[in-house]
Amino acid sequence: MKKYLLSILGLVTMAAPALAADLPLKAAPPVIIPMYNWSGFYIGGNGGWGRSDDCWDIVPLRGAVLGDGCRDKSGGVIGGQIGYRWQLPNNHFVFGLEAQGDWANLNNSRVSVLDPGLTLGTKLDGIGLFTAQFGFAWDTWLWYVKGGAAVTSNRFDITTTVGGVGLASASSTRWGGALGTGIEYGFTPNWSVGLEYDHLFMGGADYSLAVPNRLLTGTFSRITQDVDMVTVRVNYRFGGFGGPVVAKY
Repeated sequence: MKKYLLSILGLVTMAAPALAADLPLKAAPPVIIPMYNWSGFYIGGNGGWGRSDDCWDIVPLRGAVLGDGCRDKSGGVIGGQIGYRWQLPNNHFVFGLEAQGDWANLNNSRVSVLDPGLTLGTKLDGIGLFTAQFGFAWDTWLWYVKGGAAVTSNRFDITTTVGGVGLASASSTRWGGALGTGIEYGFTPNWSVGLEYDHLFMGGADYSLAVPNRLLTGTFSRITQDVDMVTVRVNYRFGGFGGPVVAKY
């Protein structure tokens, strides 16, 4: 009897693998992978480098416009931004709106070409951007372009070259256009860091900066301005990863 039971046990052992091979395999459950989603409100700070390029023209009451040269000045910028982005469902395209404001320290002065006894000074101390964005996302990476309106806060001065005595000045809030591009990386579900370049097309404007008893008597100044900015940005986005993405096999 004992030998008989051992024989049956041996047959069962040998048959088990074959029977298991014939059984249907249960499919593995799909893998749920959270996809980074750029949608949502965000707020952040930025800082970096800026350059203002200013050209002065002297416009007599009669006669041709007289060019008085250009001068650029680089300096620091620091500020913040707030915006909202929409990432299309199951898509790489991202759209957004953003407002940005920066304090700036872009000041320059130079001796007038037309009248060396005078020094022309410009000061840009504030920059604002109101732009729309269009971007393309690769999961946690986002590349975008932006464009819209720009505003700068300026002060223009004419002083004596010797002694620095103020003779004329004007303050101005100028509006123009902005175009830029940037790349951003989401290093956590809510935090991202990026690098951005913007060019501001501020155009020209006329100012009454005539100086009595000088070559500039009875004239006004036409000042054109362009601004470049390169900033590092850090944003906090409210919300987290978007809906899960089911991996396909």
